[in-house]
Amino acid sequence: MPDKITSLTTAQKAKFAEWSKKWIEIGLSTEPADFDKATDAALRGYQYANLKRPMVVLRMSSPYGATLGGALGWAMLRNLKEAQVGAQVWDQVRAQVGDQVRAQVGDQVWDQVRAQVGVQVWDQVRAQVGDQVGAQVRAQVGAQVRDQVGAQVWDQVGDQVRAQVGAQVGAQVRAQVWAQVWAQVWAQVWDQVGAQVRAQVWDQVGDQLRDAPYNSLYAQHDAGFAAWVTFFRDVCGWTSPSLEKFEVTETLVRSCGWTWWHENVLAISDRPSAVHRDEQNRLHCETGPAIAYRDGWSLYYWHGVSVPAEWIEQRATLDPARVLTAENVEQRAAGAAIIGWPKMVTKLKRKIIDGDPDTDMGALIELTMPGLREPGRFLQAKCPRNGIIVEGVPRVSDIDNLPINTVIAAQAWRVGDPQSEYEHPPLRT
Repeated sequence: MPDKITSLTTAQKAKFAEWSKKWIEIGLSTEPADFDKATDAALRGYQYANLKRPMVVLRMSSPYGATLGGALGWAMLRNLKEAQVGAQVWDQVRAQVGDQVRAQVGDQVWDQVRAQVGVQVWDQVRAQVGDQVGAQVRAQVGAQVRDQVGAQVWDQVGDQVRAQVGAQVGAQVRAQVWAQVWAQVWAQVWDQVGAQVRAQVWDQVGDQLRDAPYNSLYAQHDAGFAAWVTFFRDVCGWTSPSLEKFEVTETLVRSCGWTWWHENVLAISDRPSAVHRDEQNRLHCETGPAIAYRDGWSLYYWHGVSVPAEWIEQRATLDPARVLTAENVEQRAAGAAIIGWPKMVTKLKRKIIDGDPDTDMGALIELTMPGLREPGRFLQAKCPRNGIIVEGVPRVSDIDNLPINTVIAAQAWRVGDPQSEYEHPPLRT
């Protein structure tokens, strides 16, 4: 191999599409995780970071389970450590393992590539392989999983943990996570920890739960990075001593879902059991979850927009008024598409005040919704990006204090302009 790769051959460029397709399939795989391979690789990561082997390795069925399980296991062992060496010593020795492993198995590879690959080649491979794979795997799937994990772990568990010290953890958490975590921790460390830990552990979990999703290595959803590095290695013939450490990342991407790292606790997640997308590769399923895991944890999307599970599962009986109370405009548009606008306007007794709802300008309409003393006013229009939109508007503008009785007035209020200054764009995007 030359000292520095400064250009790509025609044959190497011809590999872009094939390489991207291969790694997208890996990043979106729904095959069950190979936990043995993933565990071996993850433990090597601890070695490369000069950290001792974790006392507990949890094998969980979803990133939600891995995140919460890791936090619970970590808290149990922290309690043990405090009893053994004292809280002050524990705070000094505990480490953000994920950051250390990233530095050893990811950042070193990145720096080596930067040193040995020319800028033009770097940009070509990143754009044609790394970014394309990352856009479909990390951005469209992994980021959604991360955000939902963060919201659900904290919202569903964190407040109860803090307020009630574990006395009333939700049934879903007990069913999906606690039984797995407790059985595994019991088998591996209970003899050392002692029965008193369970009662004390919840005091330690709250802060860990809040940050836990961001202490993860995304493994399968890091396929973009793995695709980029392996292209240089396998197609361009790039070699480096740091590739031995990169093998940890590559194996995890190929063998499991997420991994969650901390002092004395390693949690590994299964891959999803299903991933559904539309023709534009956006997360989408009309009959069930767009992403589903084997423990029942699921995420629901309608053409890339996150929606409540009941909007899909109870589509036939979904109340239009429920959709229109959603705060997010894209979610309201998705809900309307799920129900179908013929049903929406029939159920809510639409009355057109001004304009044409089937145009880009749209119409000012009134809809009669349960619970309101008088019909609510809305702007209904066709949006090139979101399809049909329906947004609530007041009867009097807080911009210029004039009544909103026309579609122009509604459009002006929507963008924050006085009615006298609003000019509707000739082409909206």
